[in-house]
Amino acid sequence: MSPPPPLALREESREQLFSKVWSLELNDVFADVASYYDRANLVASLGLWNWILRRFMSTVELHPGERTLDVCGGTNAVGIALLKREPSLKVHAMDRSSAMQEVGKQRAGALGFDIDSTIGDVHKLPFPDNHFDLVTLQYASRHLRIREVFTEIRRVLKPGGRFYHCDMLRTANPVVNKLYYIYLRACLSFTGLVFRSGSPAQNCKKYFMDALDMFYSAEELSQVLRELSFRNVSAKSILAGMIGFHRAVKP
Repeated sequence: MSPPPPLALREESREQLFSKVWSLELNDVFADVASYYDRANLVASLGLWNWILRRFMSTVELHPGERTLDVCGGTNAVGIALLKREPSLKVHAMDRSSAMQEVGKQRAGALGFDIDSTIGDVHKLPFPDNHFDLVTLQYASRHLRIREVFTEIRRVLKPGGRFYHCDMLRTANPVVNKLYYIYLRACLSFTGLVFRSGSPAQNCKKYFMDALDMFYSAEELSQVLRELSFRNVSAKSILAGMIGFHRAVKP
């Protein structure tokens, strides 16, 4: 894997490389994997999937009755985890994939939770300014024009509102990165075989590796948040920097 472009050029480069996949292919991928998405991630993470979610949730400050938005809510893992901690929250999820949100609706309903859902493009959030106390985003930024999405998140947050982010990141250690990519390649092949992934998911295996290679380290993502006028930006990495948690506040 080659070093990514400088930070100032990263978003333009990501757009040039991945815009076709983002606009034309990802919906089919997520429709393909929706029914087994959580199980596949549990296998690929060697059983650490729920532990990582608990670690992420431990960074999230909650208050009763707050209005929250989970961007790219997927199967509602984050929304459910938030409601387990504070059932009085008003939780809204938005995702581009109706198939993923249908699974998420079933998961939440089975636990007696109500999560409002919007299907659409998260680059243009259909919510008023200064609307949410809290916004979360997990495991999706690699597939987004993140400066656009983060700007929208800042807009819909109330002053003093908190943004919490979790994703796979590029590590600062080239040796760790090399081993990381070798493992991920093997995982993508193994989970595709075990769960009998369809052609949309199978055809995007290279994209998933390239998207991570062109993504940000923990410090680079912190810098992007500061450039977008978030305040009190903090970051925490686990698993040798392979997973990062960020917290940022709207002034």
